[in-house]
Amino acid sequence: MNDNIQQNSAYKKIIELTEIVKVNKYQTSNIELKQYNYETELIKNKQKLKIQVYFGKKGLKVVLQGNKASKEFDELNGLINGNYSLNFQNNKNENYNEYIGTDETGKGDFFGPLIIAGFYVNAEVQKFLINLGVKDSKELPDPKIDEIANIIKKNFPNNFSIVTIKPEKYNQLYNDFKNLNKLLNWGHSKVIENLYPVFKPETIIVDQFSKTPLNVSLKTNFANVNFIQIPKAEKYIGVAAASILARNELNKWFDKKNHEGFRILKGASREVEISAKNIFNTHGKETFEKLVKLHFKTAQKIFEN
Repeated sequence: MNDNIQQNSAYKKIIELTEIVKVNKYQTSNIELKQYNYETELIKNKQKLKIQVYFGKKGLKVVLQGNKASKEFDELNGLINGNYSLNFQNNKNENYNEYIGTDETGKGDFFGPLIIAGFYVNAEVQKFLINLGVKDSKELPDPKIDEIANIIKKNFPNNFSIVTIKPEKYNQLYNDFKNLNKLLNWGHSKVIENLYPVFKPETIIVDQFSKTPLNVSLKTNFANVNFIQIPKAEKYIGVAAASILARNELNKWFDKKNHEGFRILKGASREVEISAKNIFNTHGKETFEKLVKLHFKTAQKIFEN
C-alpha cells in the first residue's frame, strides 16, 4: 500500500517538474516507469539531460543527470531543486553588467512584517559581492546574513532600498488589496521606484511571485526598461544581495520583539501557533494583532477558540 502511494507521489512529482521545464523551453520525452523510478529525457540547445524521480521507503528523491558544466544543467538544477552554482562570473549568457534586483521575505511567517528589498549592481559591485560570499539568503544562517548585510550597507549605502511593511500596515493593505500577490506587486514596485531614478539601469530582475506584470513596469518612464520576472531569481547576485538585506531586516524585527519579552518564532508551524495563543492570552487581542498577519488560518483558529 505504502509502495503504491510513494509511486503515485513520484509520478505526480515528475509531471510537475516536466511542466516547469517545458515553460523554460526544454523538449521532453515520454515519462518512463523503471523498477525504482520514473524518468524523462530533456533537450535544450543540443544539451541532453535526464530527470529521475525515485520512490522508496525513504521517500522521493529527484536526480538530475547530464553535463554538470553546462549552463542547462545549472538552470535545471535551479528549477527542480532550487540549487544554483551561483557562478556569476562565468554565467555570461544569463548575467547582466548592470541591473536592479528585488526580492522579499516574511510572506510565509505568521509573525512579523513583509519586507521587500532592492539592490543596484554594476560589474564592479558584482565582483565585490562574489568575493564577499553573497548567495541566496535561504542558504545562509542568520548570523552570516546579518554580517554580510552590514558589510553591504557600509560599502554601498546608496545602492539599496528596503520597504518594511509591519503587521499593522500589512493587515490594512491586505484588506485593501484582498490578495497577497497584489500587495507584493505594490511593494516591489515601490522599491524599484525608489532606486531607479538614481541609477536608471536598462534591466530590472525580480524574484517572481506572480505572472502578472509589475505595476511599475506599465508606467511610461519605464517603457524602455527590460523587466525580468523569473522564479529562483536569487541566481543573480543582485537579487541574492537583495534577499540578504530583506532577511536582515526581518531578523532585526524578530530580535527586537524577543527582547521586548515576546516569544515569537519564524514560520507557521505548530510551535508558532502555540506561541501565538500564549501571546493572545497574555497580552490581549490588540497587542496580538500588531504582531501577526491576520489572514493566516492560524489567526482565525485562535479567534475561534
